Amino acid sequence: MIRRRTLLAATGGAFLGSALATGTAHADATIAVNPSTSYGTWEGWGTSLAWWANVFGNRNDFADLFFTTNSVTYNGTALPGLGLNIARYNLGACSWNSVNGETMAESPNIPAFKQIEGFWQDWNNEDPASSAWDWTADAAQRAMLQKAVQRGATTELFANSPMWWMCDNHNPSGAADGGNNLQTWNYRQHASHLAATALYARQNWGVNFATVDPFNEPASSWWTATGTQEGCHLDPAVQAAVLPYMRSELDKRGLTGVRISASDETNYDTARSTWASFGSSTRALVSQVNVHGYQGAGGRRDLLYTDVVTTSGKKLWNSETGDGDGTGLTMASNLCYDFRWLHPTAWCYWQVMDPTTGWAMIAYDANTLQPTTVQPKYYVMAQFSRHIRPGMTILDTGVSYATAAYSASARRLVIVAVNTSTSAQTLTFDLSRFSTVTGGSGGLVPRWNTATSGSDRYRAYSDTYLSGKSVSVPFAAGAVQTLQVDGVTL
Repeated sequence: MIRRRTLLAATGGAFLGSALATGTAHADATIAVNPSTSYGTWEGWGTSLAWWANVFGNRNDFADLFFTTNSVTYNGTALPGLGLNIARYNLGACSWNSVNGETMAESPNIPAFKQIEGFWQDWNNEDPASSAWDWTADAAQRAMLQKAVQRGATTELFANSPMWWMCDNHNPSGAADGGNNLQTWNYRQHASHLAATALYARQNWGVNFATVDPFNEPASSWWTATGTQEGCHLDPAVQAAVLPYMRSELDKRGLTGVRISASDETNYDTARSTWASFGSSTRALVSQVNVHGYQGAGGRRDLLYTDVVTTSGKKLWNSETGDGDGTGLTMASNLCYDFRWLHPTAWCYWQVMDPTTGWAMIAYDANTLQPTTVQPKYYVMAQFSRHIRPGMTILDTGVSYATAAYSASARRLVIVAVNTSTSAQTLTFDLSRFSTVTGGSGGLVPRWNTATSGSDRYRAYSDTYLSGKSVSVPFAAGAVQTLQVDGVTL
């Protein structure tokens, strides 16, 4: 996380270049939504479980807050459930047993709640039914995984690091020099641990992982023995060596329908570099390219989309992102950049709960592990995730500060826009390219507003109406708004 904050601070203010930064809104503007240009079917919104679920995995209220759209009472306040429908389960790398006199080497800087216990704890026996495997491990995160599935979430399995005993230095935080740390003779074993977990989850937890990713920011060099979390550097050549084992280990367990995702690189440009290094046989093993959004407003999202989706025909997810701006304005701005240039079909926030207030949607105290305040970022997330729902089609808006999604079955158009400037403005949405636009009763367009530096927190308004096939909305500085236009046909 510390490294991620440093990277974001270094790149977050860099725009996409003059050719691409056509979107930051500073004055009144008209935005034409174009139904003839679309970017796929939306799969959904998610979060990685990992640390926060290791702390709060047994809490039904948090499961409801994050994985339903219900109104949920938290600390005496009714909050809108975010409706996340993707849960990413972090297969742990830690255990505290001794194997042939050897034990895990622990970073002096990793807090206990970031140490995730893995299942294969003794390398002497690969049989998951043997005592070498402890399926009672990681109880809290598993509990939240199951709660998410019970609330309709799909799931992905990933690993921040191989099990400690698979690492060269037995340290699941990384090598001393930040280099490759997976022992060459454990490439298959790392894949086996993942595949065995996927099978056990199906047979015993009621969890069917749709995808498995054996890596997490593997090309990054900041995974060191003194790090603050689990992590492991795996250069692209090592990744390419592990991926065939991942496929074969899944297949031999009958998990032929579980797809492989990779490589969860830290940013858009690194993801392009790793993907470019893979040969055709390696690419054929990967069904879905995952990328993290820690390049902020920088990086060539557009070229990654071209390389992965247009040229290679793969799915593309922003599978992890986060930032230290608790207002949610940075998140909203970068999310709109993703919709404009990256065109993912799913988007996941790293930790919806975090001890660092700015990174959190709901914060908690790192010392007492007690939940604390709801951040404005939570409500900004609601502006997107409660309205752009799975199955909707993402449409082109031509700008980098507004996104649009359409449901043919509901004849509903959803628009989410953000005013990133320090001045109020009026945005007019031109819907003239749609065949029919009627709105609700009397042309009503319901809207929701979050003032990232004001008092509105996902506040609903019923005061906005169509004027023909357009609608104009005032935006305060830093506001994020969602419009729901019903009675729309293509």
